[in-house]
Amino acid sequence: MTSKKKSRMSLLDNLAAAKAPAPTTAASMMASNRALRSARDAVDSHHVWELDPTSIIDDRLNDRLDPEDVLDLRDAIETNGQTVPILVRRHPSEADRYLLVYGRRRLEAIRQSDKVDKVRALVANLDDQAAVRAQISENMARRDLSYIEKALFAQELISSGFGNQSQVAEVLTVTKSSISMAKTVVEMVGTDIIHAVGPAHGVGRPRWEALGKGIEESGADRHSLAEIAEHVYHRDEMSVVTEDLAQDPADLSVLAFEAVEKAVQSLRPARPTTPPSPAARGVPTHSRVLRLGGQRGGSVKRTKTGITISLDQGAFADWVEGEAEQLIEDLHAQWIKRAED
Repeated sequence: MTSKKKSRMSLLDNLAAAKAPAPTTAASMMASNRALRSARDAVDSHHVWELDPTSIIDDRLNDRLDPEDVLDLRDAIETNGQTVPILVRRHPSEADRYLLVYGRRRLEAIRQSDKVDKVRALVANLDDQAAVRAQISENMARRDLSYIEKALFAQELISSGFGNQSQVAEVLTVTKSSISMAKTVVEMVGTDIIHAVGPAHGVGRPRWEALGKGIEESGADRHSLAEIAEHVYHRDEMSVVTEDLAQDPADLSVLAFEAVEKAVQSLRPARPTTPPSPAARGVPTHSRVLRLGGQRGGSVKRTKTGITISLDQGAFADWVEGEAEQLIEDLHAQWIKRAED
């Protein structure tokens, strides 16, 4: 095998490596490798084609909420060329037309260029399911997708008929309970509000869940809440006209979330005072040894403020630290299910 052919065969692997962090679990690594290897094996002779950008259709499920600025990428491609090809598949019914699998920003950058008129692409023979799996694999490699973008993407995968909650959880390498929670959060908040707010990087599941519950409890008008979020962006556009310093779009989406959050909080009825817990009423605190595999592994302590679980230093403690939120979420889901049963 010539070095040139080897280079072509590794192009798709390089696509993943260009932006992917090291996989955090064996399951995510195996799922990502399977999808990318399947896509690579389907590439026509591993040949890089130069295609007309207008011949490529992007009808994929949307996994981002903000239309990213591609001007910097366009300038880089005009200066240095397109170093990484995009991945497309042939249109099932239209000759000389293609469907995008991934590489939207590169495609959009070239569409906006006056100097580059061809996009370098790998053409793969993939069906709808395989194409979505390849997109998911590339999606999983990103570090900058926010919680609500991932939740909305998961919900759209289910709604599009890609699979049920268990199947979507498997391809996204997450638990079924997290997919169920993501679907619930999206339904409680509403897609109109989510799209109006934007990605809101740094705003995690607890605040989105609380917002959704607040909307339902207060009976707030979702259309009005979406307008509140949109007003934040409109206000920023006006600041450009008046030569004030414009906000970063990422910051704007957080401000839009906070504006909606504040509006919902103002509508929620005052909660009755919660009776003090037994610990707060002076019940003595206590602790007990936590045994793992028959040996001491830490302790569980009840205090006036709650419960503290301590694990002795070791590999297990390191793993729990990284998975703590998901583990507690799974336990909470089990507790809810048991209460419902």
